[in-house]
Amino acid sequence: MRSASLDRRIRKEATLLVRDARTALSLKKDLRKKSELEAATSAVEKALAAQDMTAVRRQLPVLDLLVDELVKRPPKSSTRANIESIAGAVLIALTLRAFVVEAFKIPSSSMYPTVEINDHIFVNKFIYGLRIPWTNTKLLERAPDRGDVIVFIYPCAPERDYIKRVIALAGDTVEVRCNVVYVNGKALPARLVEGATCSYRARDDESEPWETRTCSRYRETVFGVEHDTYHDSGRPARDARAAQGDARGDVHDFPEVDAPEVPSCARSSDAARASSIAQVMGTITERKAGAGACEPQLDYTVPPGHVFVMGDNRNNSSDSRVWGSVPIENIKGKALFTWLSYEHWGLFDWSGMHWSRIGNFVR
Repeated sequence: MRSASLDRRIRKEATLLVRDARTALSLKKDLRKKSELEAATSAVEKALAAQDMTAVRRQLPVLDLLVDELVKRPPKSSTRANIESIAGAVLIALTLRAFVVEAFKIPSSSMYPTVEINDHIFVNKFIYGLRIPWTNTKLLERAPDRGDVIVFIYPCAPERDYIKRVIALAGDTVEVRCNVVYVNGKALPARLVEGATCSYRARDDESEPWETRTCSRYRETVFGVEHDTYHDSGRPARDARAAQGDARGDVHDFPEVDAPEVPSCARSSDAARASSIAQVMGTITERKAGAGACEPQLDYTVPPGHVFVMGDNRNNSSDSRVWGSVPIENIKGKALFTWLSYEHWGLFDWSGMHWSRIGNFVR
C-alpha cells in the first residue's frame, strides 16, 4: 500500500515537471541547455508511458534539477523589491500612527517645565480607546486619570492639537484662588522649590527671537501625581503677604469673583468661530459668600463626558479656565516621552540641542 501511494506521488510530480519543461521548450527558443532538458524530458515521458516507475525514479532528479535551474520564476528586480519594502514600511508606520503612537511637536511654552518648545514627544493613542481613523469615534473609550498629560483636539478649532494636564474629571468642581488650585473643595498640595533663580527660555512665535523669562517654580501634586509648575516671579512675595494676613486676589483667579463667567470658546482667541461650535459648558455655583480673597468661594463644575485641563506654565497658558472643558472623544492620547529636543540646530551646529531632555518620560 505504501509503495503504491509513493508511486502515485512520484507519477504526479513527474507529470508536472514534464509539463513545465515542455512549456519552456516551446516558448523559449534560446533556452540554455536546451538539448539536455529535451533529453531528460523525453526520458521521463517514456518511462511514464511504459509505467516503468524504476526508470521514472532514476530520471526524475535529473529533470528536477534542470527545471529548477532553467524554468524557475525569475527573481524580483531590486527596484521592485525596494518598492515593496518601502510600501510595507509605510503601511506599518501608518497603522502605528493611526492606532498606537503618534509624534507630536510642542509649539508653545504653556506646559513648561514639563515639556518645552521644540520638544518632540510620542503619544500613546490606544490608552484611552481606539479611535477610528479620520473620525472622532472611539472603541473601548475611557476617561484619563487626574494628573495625566494629554494631547487632544482643541474644542474651539478642531484642526489644531493642544497638550495640557488633566486637573479634574466630569462632575468634579474646580477653583483657582491666589494660584492655588482647588478640586472638589480641597487644595492641590504645592510647595515652592525655586524662587529668585527660576528662569526659562521661550518665545511666543517662531518668527520671534528666543528670550529668557523669570518665574517661580512650585511642586504640585494632582491626586498622587507630582509635577512642577511655573508661576510669575512675584508669587512667592504674594504668598508671604497672604500668610501675614494681606491676602489679595490674583488676575489668574478662576472663576472671576466680580463677574463670574462660564468658560467657553466665545472667550478664546477663536471667538469668531464660537457660534458654529456645539460646546457643552459647565456651571458655576457659589460655595461661600463673603470669603477672603484667597479662600474658595465659587465652584466650576466639569460637565459630563469632559475633563478640565490646565497648562503647567500657569500664568502663560490658555486652557479650560478660558475656553472650557475638553470632550473625552477629543482626546488623542497620553504623552509618553521626549525623543528629540532643541532650541535650534543645523547640519553643522548642534549647540542648541537639549541632550539632557531626550529620553525623558512626560510626567
